Amino acid sequence: MNYEDVAKFAQTWGLVYFALLFALVLLYALWPGNQRRFDEAAQIPLNDGPLENGEDQ
Repeated sequence: MNYEDVAKFAQTWGLVYFALLFALVLLYALWPGNQRRFDEAAQIPLNDGPLENGEDQ
């Protein structure tokens, strides 16, 4: 097995790996059960309340 074989294997299966990983992350982000969690996280910068550790800004 030489460098060209290893490089071709890594390129091919690396692409498959990252495409699968991207699909899983996209599925997680768009899953209906996670919408409430993402909506709450989106409102955090707009919250003017005190910080969780009790300190004021």
